Amino acid sequence: MRESAYPMLEFDVALDRVLEHVPVLPGVERRFDEAQGWVLAEEICATEPLPPFPASTVDGFAVVAADGTAPRRLVGEQFAGHSIDLEITPGQAARITTGAPMPAGADAVMMVEWSHEEGGRVAFTRPVQPGDFIRPIGSDIASGEAVLLPGSRLGPTEIGLLAALGISKVQVHRRPVVGVMSTGDELVEPGVAPQSGQIRDSNRFSLIAALREAGMEPLDLGIVPDSWEALQAIIARGLARCDALLTSGGVSMGERDLVKPLLEQGGTIHFGRVNMKPGKPVTFATLEGKPFFALPGNPVSSLVSFEVLVRPALCKMSGLPAAAWQRPRFFAVLEQEVRHSPERPEFQRAHLRFAREVIYASTTGNQASSRLLSMLGANALLFLTGGRGDFAAGESVEALFLGG
Repeated sequence: MRESAYPMLEFDVALDRVLEHVPVLPGVERRFDEAQGWVLAEEICATEPLPPFPASTVDGFAVVAADGTAPRRLVGEQFAGHSIDLEITPGQAARITTGAPMPAGADAVMMVEWSHEEGGRVAFTRPVQPGDFIRPIGSDIASGEAVLLPGSRLGPTEIGLLAALGISKVQVHRRPVVGVMSTGDELVEPGVAPQSGQIRDSNRFSLIAALREAGMEPLDLGIVPDSWEALQAIIARGLARCDALLTSGGVSMGERDLVKPLLEQGGTIHFGRVNMKPGKPVTFATLEGKPFFALPGNPVSSLVSFEVLVRPALCKMSGLPAAAWQRPRFFAVLEQEVRHSPERPEFQRAHLRFAREVIYASTTGNQASSRLLSMLGANALLFLTGGRGDFAAGESVEALFLGG
């Protein structure tokens, strides 16, 4: 019986080894409005206060609060975006719009809903206190305040803050460009009718979609036949254009499983087996200093291996902080008995739901690593420890939350 030359690593050891050997990509300068989804490589501090002037928070009338509800004489109008030489003294009021600067002398704003105008004068139904409905200078952001920290992923809020602060260019980490290929003579493109013994390639497209969802930049390297020369050529092309490479298939112990032998010849294999199900033959190497992830060919094995080993590595490469490299983990209560072999720890696909302050988990049915349907509707991976058999309904197990 043939034995693998690679020792079986425990999952946590394998993940640590991956994270140890992947680099954080350097920073590049980008326009702020073209940096959505990228990760900041610098601290962003405010160079001026926001707002830069005392501003009204409502439509109404700028007044002197001490006048109470007594009628005032209207002496002008103050609109947002305009500055006029206007001063309010006791007994006076000025019409003001939301966001407009406060006129000199006014210390509060009366809401328009509380007002009654007649003959150039305005009276009010209730009093205000000094400072009511006024946004002071720097109340949103103080001058010099650290607004965004390195490692922040730029989303709609962050882009808006950069615009408000007048920051037109930012230093961000390069998003990893990841070359994706599927290996095997049996594979054809989705639009091709398979011949006898052939199947359509699904792994490549699942992995490309997973990369995009994670904020990375995939490069489709296509299907590679079971040929040493073809595999060498595609890998060389990928290394010239990518920060990391990702293959599916060709990592078991068959005569035409060529990925590991090629990596042995030209790179450094950090591990070639992991004590997990699915995904045992997953392989991680560096080739010309770049991370190379060789995933199993079964569709679920490929996606699960990506989720638990590849995605954290790419998150690190993109500059995200360590706390964001892995998905959130929770303990969930099983809603039914879960069959499990004690042979290896297992990641079972499951759906989590929240009810009465408890997280419940139910698996997605048949967990065969070839059954891509087991990923459909799954928003979690249940981590079932090795060394024991089935798990009973009502037991708590650790769950890796995938979102949704």
